[in-house]
Amino acid sequence: MKILHTSDWHVGKVLKGQSRAEEHKAVLAGVIDIARAEQPDLVIVAGDLYDTAAPTSEATRLVTRALTALRRTGADVVAIGGNHDNGPALDALRPWADAAGITLRGGVRENPDEHVIDGTTAGGERWQLAALPFLSQRYAVRALEMYELTAAETNQTYADHLGRVLGRLTEGFTEPDRVHLVTAHVTVTGATTGGGERDAHTVLGYAVPATVFPATAHYVALGHLHRAQRVIGPCPVRYSGSPLAVDFGEQENVPSVTIVEVTASTAARVREVPVTAASALRTVRGTLAQLAEIEAPDAWLRVYVREQPRAGLREEVQELLPRALEIRIDPELLAAPGSGARIAQRSGRSPRELFADYLDSRGHADEGVQELFDELFEEVEH
Repeated sequence: MKILHTSDWHVGKVLKGQSRAEEHKAVLAGVIDIARAEQPDLVIVAGDLYDTAAPTSEATRLVTRALTALRRTGADVVAIGGNHDNGPALDALRPWADAAGITLRGGVRENPDEHVIDGTTAGGERWQLAALPFLSQRYAVRALEMYELTAAETNQTYADHLGRVLGRLTEGFTEPDRVHLVTAHVTVTGATTGGGERDAHTVLGYAVPATVFPATAHYVALGHLHRAQRVIGPCPVRYSGSPLAVDFGEQENVPSVTIVEVTASTAARVREVPVTAASALRTVRGTLAQLAEIEAPDAWLRVYVREQPRAGLREEVQELLPRALEIRIDPELLAAPGSGARIAQRSGRSPRELFADYLDSRGHADEGVQELFDELFEEVEH
């Protein structure tokens, strides 16, 4: 069978105030084109369909249309909720998804069998997929209690809980003539973050070892980390990565989807197919004179300016580089020896003197800013 594995769409993402709706339309159209060309038997979307738990109607329309288009290629489609998604809200779409022939699992259900999906390809290959949406610490414990695996002890870790839940979902991975698959939205120890993930859900407390996945699985399709990568484990474990860079920390990532070919008796063969529709993210550095000389790339820009701070500097950079979304003083310049003058002593000094010392310590010798402070302070005093 052939599988198209994708994740972390983050539809509805706004980058430094810039909507990426048009980019998302182009990116998902690209994913659909790949599906039409590859003709997979199964499409797995491993979580974070949306960027926010309260997506706009436009974002919902885009996601549902994309899932529908993927289903119309003839593939079975399974999508799970990620940490950015609202699990109950996704589950509220299940009547629509069921009618469209799409399997949608937003949150963990009381019946574990609902998370085990069976199918057969047009060529007769039987497959079984354990689909586990993102679980918070609290809901990992609740899932164990629902499945009556034993009382969830307070000294157990998140990894312990998740391992036991996955063990329950994959206990049927014993038939030799069936392809056994897992999809989950989780951080695996040893994997590399993409740069734009939500920190609270990638810290070590949420990391699990790859050994939570059974050796009997033919392929594990993961979401959550935005960089496409293989993870060493007891079976083939992989992140597809995001099909577009969602933050400047991901500018070196190569957006793609993963194509997997596997049978019950042969190992998974994996390849990446690039998705190039979104604008790239780039970082440029320099003085105003240097920035004026560069050939601006066709990308959203983060600009590190090698100038002392002053009023109007942002506007000057924006005029030179209209696609600059983030403009900062170069951290290397601020950290340079001698960039600050002295630390102000509070005792006996006026607010004006303290503010002047602050400006001096930041290398911000702009008389206009000092004058504006004086005017505002005088208004407040009177």
